[in-house]
Amino acid sequence: MRVCFDTLCFGSSQRTAGDDEPRAVVHTGGGALTVAPTVNGDRRALDETYREVELNGIMGTPSAMNSDSENCVVNATMANDMQPLLERIRELETLLKQRDQEMLELRSQLDKLQSVFPYQQYARSRGPRKQRAQGISAEPQTSSSLQDLTHQTFPVYDKSETSRELIKGAILDNDFMKNLEMTQIREIVDCMYPVEYAAGSVIIKEGDVGSIVYVMEEGRVEVSRENKYLSTMAPGKVFGELAILYNCKRTATIKAATDCRLWAIERQCFQTIMMRTGLIRQAEYTDFLKSVPIFKNLPEDTLIKISDVLEETHYQNGDYIIRQGARGDTFFIISKGQVKVTQKPPNSNDEKFIRTLTKGDFFGEKALQGDDLRTANIICDSPEGTTCLVIDRETFNQLISTLDEIRTKYKDEGDSRQKLNEEFANLRLSDLRIIATLGIGGFGRVELVQIQGDSSRSFALKQMKKAQIVETRQQQHIMSEKEIMSEMNCEFIVKLYKTFKDRKYLYMLMETCLGGELWTILRDRGQFDDATTRFYTACVVEAFHYLHSRNIIYRDLKPENLLLDSKGYVKLVDFGFSKKLQASRKTWTFCGTPEYVAPEVIMNRGHDISADYWSLGVLMFELLTGSPPFTGADPMKTYNKILKGIDAVEFPRCITRNAANLIKKLCRDNPAERLGYQRGGITEIQKHKWFDGFNWEGLAQRTLEPPITPVVKSPLDTHNFDQYPPDADEPPPDDLSGWDATF
Repeated sequence: MRVCFDTLCFGSSQRTAGDDEPRAVVHTGGGALTVAPTVNGDRRALDETYREVELNGIMGTPSAMNSDSENCVVNATMANDMQPLLERIRELETLLKQRDQEMLELRSQLDKLQSVFPYQQYARSRGPRKQRAQGISAEPQTSSSLQDLTHQTFPVYDKSETSRELIKGAILDNDFMKNLEMTQIREIVDCMYPVEYAAGSVIIKEGDVGSIVYVMEEGRVEVSRENKYLSTMAPGKVFGELAILYNCKRTATIKAATDCRLWAIERQCFQTIMMRTGLIRQAEYTDFLKSVPIFKNLPEDTLIKISDVLEETHYQNGDYIIRQGARGDTFFIISKGQVKVTQKPPNSNDEKFIRTLTKGDFFGEKALQGDDLRTANIICDSPEGTTCLVIDRETFNQLISTLDEIRTKYKDEGDSRQKLNEEFANLRLSDLRIIATLGIGGFGRVELVQIQGDSSRSFALKQMKKAQIVETRQQQHIMSEKEIMSEMNCEFIVKLYKTFKDRKYLYMLMETCLGGELWTILRDRGQFDDATTRFYTACVVEAFHYLHSRNIIYRDLKPENLLLDSKGYVKLVDFGFSKKLQASRKTWTFCGTPEYVAPEVIMNRGHDISADYWSLGVLMFELLTGSPPFTGADPMKTYNKILKGIDAVEFPRCITRNAANLIKKLCRDNPAERLGYQRGGITEIQKHKWFDGFNWEGLAQRTLEPPITPVVKSPLDTHNFDQYPPDADEPPPDDLSGWDATF
């Protein structure tokens, strides 16, 4: 008989008993005994067991194995001696499995605890998110305030040419501000004012709320976070730029290391410049279109949509924009410079000058109505070049078709909505009994409640602090949320039953979804497969179909805002950032969750429902991988990655080719090019290859089997939600200003 030990390689404590790892093997005359790897104390226990095997003389010598009778004696003796050792090894293996399971459970509990405490630190690296993402919103803009922006002026501060070039260079060197248009940069340079700080002065203090961005011209500053030195900045750099997007706390301290001279601009001025550029351009383009015969009878909202998809193209002096005899499908409006029109008569090689076209003139309009054989040459005739606004026939036809087709309303169930309103008409706040906390939001908590005397069902009561809403200037968003949700009657959107208010809080009584948040399931599982992601994405597509057919933009899509009902279907919740748009109009308020906001929101170019399609692509990516495609060490780094575009993102292998194709079509930089915004509307998303074979009718009828069916034992079962600590805050102050009179 031969007894020996193979080399044993132990895994780290991060491995589980189910991993494929090397095993220790004890060879005996009767076969081999395999011993599982261990961790910590279990490893030492097994080592001692192996030494005990050796010391007991079980490793016999070759001379002792000369006859069958001797082998039988040795085998019998070995069997008796090994029995207690085998039992000990089995005990240790069982203990190891128990400890592995405990580690998994403790790790899951740690994730849950981290997620329910206030958001302290931004995600530092790519990987599954362990904390809930927080939505961000600037002060809402009203229609009247937007109109005022086009006429608002700001003081212009004198600067030397050297200073102007330094500011311009700093802006173009900044990852975020380099995306601005040159006209915007020139106006920002004009409006920046001088400030000076003595050595040792604090320019920006970590934790303070900021609203100013700086460009340093002279001196040096030191950057620190949590009293730890990070870097030194020299002249020609921009800092504090996050504060010009929205009201936010400074993430670092910046202190003058020497006497410093800086240039500064306030958020209001910066935002006005950014918004005004888009508003003026839209008005100018729309006026151009009204002068074109084939456009003049179109409604205003259609003209605005067409103006949004016009592409600006620049031509050099002498360039042929159109050649006589060529076939074309493109229409042009001159926005800058001029062109000359020439014709070549039959049987002649000479071009005859016809006329000159200047700003506001157009050509090629017949190409939008059918195949056009160009009848003349159009040549750029400006030393500085000519700029034209261009649209091709396919884009034009798609847009007109889309405007005609997507207005078909999602089936309303007005009677059902009316019955809901009537059922709860006489309900009072005092009739509700709080059972447990389901979640914590930016303005308060969401509680599970029951109506006294009715134990058969439960509801979610969202309570919001009025004083905090006023402090953050979110009154308009809250009133919009109540108005929109009061009208919603869709199986993929959480229903609002009634609202209440008192001196301190606003309350919204809503449908409860006890299957839990999709985010907590994703957090615990790490990622979803293709089929699971497809089901949840389809639920969101149905919700968006309902909202967008009513010109409602959602603006805060993320796993945290998707709840599972008891069957496992997903419902959209939290309409604090939603808004009903005027037909074909845009909105300008920066709001959303950093990883999910579209480029046009960041750059304040105005946005509409196409921003929701961008966030749908981001959601798909996160469900498939556990992490959004755009993440950075702080919000500004995240925004800079978003501005680089989806093509700069590396797609992991777990994303199939068809899924990647859909994500990239949803996350196009140009809002007008996003799938769902084009011809056919949201049905184009439903027709995509990734959804081939998907049972949309079964989803709408709720007969399709969900990929995850939550266990909900009763109307009071909250085990699918994280456990939240009691509210330790003092009651908020009263607010009697009356802004919520119609809530």
